[in-house]
Amino acid sequence: MATNNRTVRKKVTKPSGSNKHGVVKVIWRLFGLLVVGVILFFALIFAGAVGYLPEINELENPIDKYASQVITSDNEMLFTYSESDDNRIFVDYSDLSPHLINALIATEDIRYYSHSGIDIISLGRAIVKTMLMNRESSGGGSTITQQLAKLLYSPRANNKLQRIFQKPVEWVIAAKLERFYTKDEIINLYLNKYDFNYNAVGIQSAARTYFNKTPHELNVEESAMLIGMLKNSSLYNPVRRPDITRDRRNVVFSQMQKARHLTRQEADSLKQLPLLIEFNRTSHVDIDAPYYRQHLAKIMMAEKPERKKYASWQKQQFTEDSLAWQDNPLYGWCNKNKKADGSNYDIYTDGLKIYSTINSRMQRHAEAAVREHMGGYLQKQFFREKAGKKYAPYSSDVSDKVEDLLTTAMKQTDRYRILKKDGMSDAAIMKNFREEAVEMKVFSWEQGEIDTLMTPWDSIRYHKNFLRTGFMAMDPLTGHVKAYVGGPDFKFFKYDMVTTGKRQIGSTIKPYLYTLAMEEGLTPCDGMIHGPVTLMTETGEEWTPRNPGHSSGEFVSIKWGLQNSSNWVTAYLMKQFSPYAFARMLQSFGLKTPADPVVSLALGPNDASVFEMVGAYSSFINRGIRVEPVLVTRIEDSMGNEVGSFVPRMKEIFSESTSYKMLDMLKAVVDGGTGSRLRRVYNLKGQMGGKTGTTNNNSDGWFMSFTPNLVAGCWVGGEERSIHFDRMAYGQGASMALPIHGIFYQKVYADPELNYTDNAQFEIPADFQPCAGSERYSSDYYIDNDPVLESEGIDDLFN
Repeated sequence: MATNNRTVRKKVTKPSGSNKHGVVKVIWRLFGLLVVGVILFFALIFAGAVGYLPEINELENPIDKYASQVITSDNEMLFTYSESDDNRIFVDYSDLSPHLINALIATEDIRYYSHSGIDIISLGRAIVKTMLMNRESSGGGSTITQQLAKLLYSPRANNKLQRIFQKPVEWVIAAKLERFYTKDEIINLYLNKYDFNYNAVGIQSAARTYFNKTPHELNVEESAMLIGMLKNSSLYNPVRRPDITRDRRNVVFSQMQKARHLTRQEADSLKQLPLLIEFNRTSHVDIDAPYYRQHLAKIMMAEKPERKKYASWQKQQFTEDSLAWQDNPLYGWCNKNKKADGSNYDIYTDGLKIYSTINSRMQRHAEAAVREHMGGYLQKQFFREKAGKKYAPYSSDVSDKVEDLLTTAMKQTDRYRILKKDGMSDAAIMKNFREEAVEMKVFSWEQGEIDTLMTPWDSIRYHKNFLRTGFMAMDPLTGHVKAYVGGPDFKFFKYDMVTTGKRQIGSTIKPYLYTLAMEEGLTPCDGMIHGPVTLMTETGEEWTPRNPGHSSGEFVSIKWGLQNSSNWVTAYLMKQFSPYAFARMLQSFGLKTPADPVVSLALGPNDASVFEMVGAYSSFINRGIRVEPVLVTRIEDSMGNEVGSFVPRMKEIFSESTSYKMLDMLKAVVDGGTGSRLRRVYNLKGQMGGKTGTTNNNSDGWFMSFTPNLVAGCWVGGEERSIHFDRMAYGQGASMALPIHGIFYQKVYADPELNYTDNAQFEIPADFQPCAGSERYSSDYYIDNDPVLESEGIDDLFN
């Protein structure tokens, strides 16, 4: 039997070559579509259809908003003006420390000089680590140029997906930036743009804020710290997180070692150094001369006055502003002058350099003098006098009106206006102010800011206890304002008592009347039998000023009358001349508020500012020529071109011979009159002139002083006229205002950097005789009379 052995084989179907080819084609098509999609995506970005792509002119000027700097006469930066506290100050690449550049490139973009905005190697590494290895930190794929693009044009992303879509836009912008700028310019733009916290935007502000240096002065460890902050300035904050900031700085040292900017030994040594900073937070309320800053901005940015923009009661302000617009080149400067593009200047965004007349050292001495006298002595006396008084801080003569006065003050607060706008009734607002204690900061001379819990009503009353002041010092020959202190503390008391505030000037008006008398032919030796003088008012009433502290019956000279601030001698002179002539003389001295031409004008019931008074008193030193105070000498634009210059404005108001007579009499005020505390208490030896002033009820205390090279004015008083000392011992100008002058001059003369000495002499001809022509000319004229009471003797203006 035959057996057939058959092998059964299963047929296997193999893929044909055509099928393989089809799969490859699909893959290539997908890849091609991806490439086309990417190209199309980037084309849309270039076209501006996807994301935000800045215009060409914006790319050419990516940072057009820089803080303006105000530079002192001794070449220190006093403060800046910036938009929303963005204190970005332009600094040129040549002014950057080489350590900054080396640290930046080594840490942020080691191949910076070999790519065109996008580093393919770093980008690839970042993609692999992020997408394939799922690492949170990818090692940094962004170049310096891309980081600049992000700073300039990318809004803050809300999530990772949004950030992913921002990246391609930044690549395109980075490529365009590389076409418009050199590598050095891109570094400069980046460091000028970055926000280092605490209003320190840009490397210039950062260097000043953290080290009180310029970028060029930064050493390697300081540069490394700032470059380390670029990773995240909020996280790597040397003030709040010094330890991790130091660690980050040391990472920068390691990168600099890798890039061969440091040896291993240098890097290891630097890593051992502690993190040292000299923190100077920039704030417009904590800087030197904050009142000057506020006033200068108001002046430079002023618009042309229009009557409709002023309230009905601001007629005088409108008049003064209109005259300033016409006569003062600095007033409204930003709106009077145009940039190259035809737009107006803006001190907050145009990166101007404003060269101030302020001397930084004299400014600090002035602020210290105010603090020493007001905080260290006078305020304590005021608290002591008012202690236990239910009407405090007001005077006893308004004890029945305190509630009304405080209610009026309440209605002037922002809190009241907000509550009123929200629809609250007056009763509900009063309850809110009186009963709801809130956390707040209050002022204290001894402790500075105090955190406390207080009702808004009590806080109003508390702050009204503090006396206010205004002090200004000026070079009498050039008009350059050297020091400007508008109040005790700008954060709590923003009202400027140098320029904005005007108060009755009291007996500081008397030299103006005596000037009129000298111009009309009288001499310092002419005089009267000292006694009451009665004048007739325009309404036919008799007016006899009182003169406390002075005896009658003796012959006294005009010089003695000014030296001792005698109201009777002043009334005697007023009787010789028309009140209208005297009112015109006050205008010539630069007092802007019109004075009523009445006989009582002789005792100073009219208002003036410290600013006006200092300018007026400059005429006594300048042979009868008044110099208008000058705040700024010149202005440069962001490129260093001078775009404005300012010279003193002068006006001759009386003769040279009269100026010598007035110098002689005003010197006597200091040598043996109401201003003699400058000699006896403050031991000032050089030639000086001055005049005290006290108004009715001690509401205002004034002192004006001058030397051959400085003229200064000071006012001290309460926020309201009804807040004052009840006793003249503390309430007179010689007690309230004069000591600030004395302390200021002491500090100025003791400062070797200022080169002011206490032995300067007034330029008076050697053969000049102040009493020549007087029938009573004799050697007795030169005998000083030391008064028993250092006061002006004003009690009531009308008897």
